[in-house]
Amino acid sequence: MNVDSDDGILRIAFDRPDALNAMTREIATTLAETIEDATVEEYDAIVITGEGDAFSAGGDMQSLAQAPESTRDAYETVTDSFGRTVEAMLECPVPIVAKVNGDAVGAGLAIVALADIAYAAEDATFSCAFVRIGLIPDTGGTFMLPRIIGLRAAKQLAFTGEFFGADRAADLELVNETVAAADLDDRVEETVTQLRNRPTEIIGATKQAMHENMARPWSEALDYENLLQVQARTSDAHEEGVAAFLEGRDPEFET
Repeated sequence: MNVDSDDGILRIAFDRPDALNAMTREIATTLAETIEDATVEEYDAIVITGEGDAFSAGGDMQSLAQAPESTRDAYETVTDSFGRTVEAMLECPVPIVAKVNGDAVGAGLAIVALADIAYAAEDATFSCAFVRIGLIPDTGGTFMLPRIIGLRAAKQLAFTGEFFGADRAADLELVNETVAAADLDDRVEETVTQLRNRPTEIIGATKQAMHENMARPWSEALDYENLLQVQARTSDAHEEGVAAFLEGRDPEFET
């Protein structure tokens, strides 16, 4: 996995192009650790993509063929690798952008669903392919997919494992937008620039509120929203945003 963080943007690329960037447990653990270490003081955004022609073909089949010794071992292995990636992505305060340069299958599709924003090349292909190898969707697939694309659509994709194109992924809101492959880098960088010019800690609080409130009744959700808003109103970002508006200039947020 290639990691670059020179410009305040944490760029992560799966780097097994010959294996269509299939993810081993070790790769999933490294991905989780990398995202866990990202802070709003250091980064404005995280971009995840794949080297070569694929985003990620999902779990590595050679790795999956190595059966654990016991059910307990299997549980701990999944929890400590792909499960840890889910927690890291959902809890990360830095916004995560998926640049889907090619096929996103199985866990690769789940990573796209976990990202905060996703753009796909027009020729990318998707599949919730777990059922094809006798597995249920993991890497948060049973949690995020119904919330993003709806329960019925999620069931269809999970039950059939069918392949579908980027346009349908956009229609389902699995990705925000599809663009020509030649324009994908520019579209992602446009969004990265927007994120760089926004207060990252406020984006993190917004993400936290949205994720936490998915499971709350509206009254509790409103209370939690109000709590975080009070915290935001006492932040340096709010003070600078209001001052910039009143002075007729662009805000200069520190993070």
